[in-house]
Amino acid sequence: MEHNIASVFEAVESAVKDRPCIVCDTQVLTYREFGDRSRQFANVLLDAGLGRSTPRSELADHESGQDHVAVYLHNSAEYLEVMLGAFAARVVPFNVNYRYVAEELEYLLCDAGTRGVVYHSAFAPVMAEVRDRLVDLELLLQVDDGSGVDLLPGAEWYHTARDARPTQIDPAVRAARCPDDLYLLYTGGTTGRPKGVLWRQADIFVTSLGGRRRDDATEWAALSDIAGAAADHHTSVMPASPFMHGAAHWLAFSALTNGDTVVIGSNFEHFDADALLDSVEEHDVEVLLIVGDAFGRPLADALERRDHEVSSLLAIVSGGAALSTGVAERLLAAAPSAVLLDGLGASESGQQASRVSTVGSVRNDRYFIPMTTAVVLDDGLEAVAEPGHDGIGWLAQTGRIPLGYLGDAERSAATFPSIDGVRYAVPGDRVRRLRDGSIELLGRDAATINTGGEKVFAEEVEQALLQHPAVVDCVVVGRPSLRWGDEVVAVVQLRSGDDPSDEELLAEAGRHVARFKLPKALLRCEAMVRSPSGKADYRWARAQAVGA
Repeated sequence: MEHNIASVFEAVESAVKDRPCIVCDTQVLTYREFGDRSRQFANVLLDAGLGRSTPRSELADHESGQDHVAVYLHNSAEYLEVMLGAFAARVVPFNVNYRYVAEELEYLLCDAGTRGVVYHSAFAPVMAEVRDRLVDLELLLQVDDGSGVDLLPGAEWYHTARDARPTQIDPAVRAARCPDDLYLLYTGGTTGRPKGVLWRQADIFVTSLGGRRRDDATEWAALSDIAGAAADHHTSVMPASPFMHGAAHWLAFSALTNGDTVVIGSNFEHFDADALLDSVEEHDVEVLLIVGDAFGRPLADALERRDHEVSSLLAIVSGGAALSTGVAERLLAAAPSAVLLDGLGASESGQQASRVSTVGSVRNDRYFIPMTTAVVLDDGLEAVAEPGHDGIGWLAQTGRIPLGYLGDAERSAATFPSIDGVRYAVPGDRVRRLRDGSIELLGRDAATINTGGEKVFAEEVEQALLQHPAVVDCVVVGRPSLRWGDEVVAVVQLRSGDDPSDEELLAEAGRHVARFKLPKALLRCEAMVRSPSGKADYRWARAQAVGA
């Protein structure tokens, strides 16, 4: 049986009405309260005329057929409320990177054919620059965030509009919901233009939003089974990264569809490790989501600097960026009650592989255990590579995968190819399939550097440099070279007070990768530029390398 996300939530809500659903600052919303607010927002959308839908059978895979509403918000209860309410109204919410300048924002909103935008007041000035060029825009809702920015002309205050609506939805709308209703996630655009990944709700629910049983990972059969399990189990989870990236709201919705409590941090301007740990202590958080070393290193520093009570932590989950072995060991030493789960996946695939580390048993940062739905395709994308295959292949996903990229038939065909009648998602990760069935992650193809006739994977070199204790952060890129075609360049951020020579850094890296992969230049920076989710900004790093 396949499921619609809004219908799943309502089944869970009926089973755990008075359980804490959202904790944000001093605000605690029960499942009943959160569900009521999301349905009130759904009625705002429906009253504005949104909710139109074309049957999936009449559309190509890269076409939507539903109305789209932009979620232009910091982490907040409203963020999740808007997403769930949109699903309830059969409207498709999508994520907006709140760091975008006006030109980038305009591209994104136009590409999505945006009908409505929900935005925090702090973003009103940028929204004002682009709104008149959005030909499909019908609804603007501004969320007061205490910044003191006036309401934009033609917009409505979000809470005023929401609170004026009933908490129940037209039964005909509820009855029309179906597993084919869409979920839309825009990629980060760190190596190019962001792309809108279109999923059926039934598919993204299973891969990433809690649609599998906790005991044996099989798909849920019936809504009554989901509700029954939610009533019997409860966990407190905290996504530390912005909801505007998939990993964070995937964890949040996995919690919402399993009857768990979502704890939302209050500091969204920058990552504050001590504040995060204070929230873990206060709310007895059991599952904490971070993003690689960008979050893991300051978290380890804070745990070592101050005595935080984190015995509630059962799992620290890292996804979206690499977590180096050294940082993993420090986190586990400081939080020995937890296991460390590294996830490997993408917007175009959901989770594909993982590794679990415990105190005294930290797995190598390049090796993962694939899920049953993950395969490795050979270099020519012609066949499945069996364990022990001699060569570099592509990590791919089978089964429940996206429909395609919104509005782009050509890129959809390239990323979601069919081989011998089987359709695959191939996000771009290059890997080797080892004899024991595990995979060795080499890096994202978009960050591959062709130098002197050899392929060098940026992430592989980054992890090698991060083995040096003085290196806080590192991004590796290629820049034009008359001799090499492209040469490997590393932008590194060093720990305050440390100043190792280039030779010392290269000597450490040379213990982990072949010499031809070592950087031809090492550029030091005061602070690394990354996305709010912790992902490397390769365009920024490449500009530093070319301008050096």
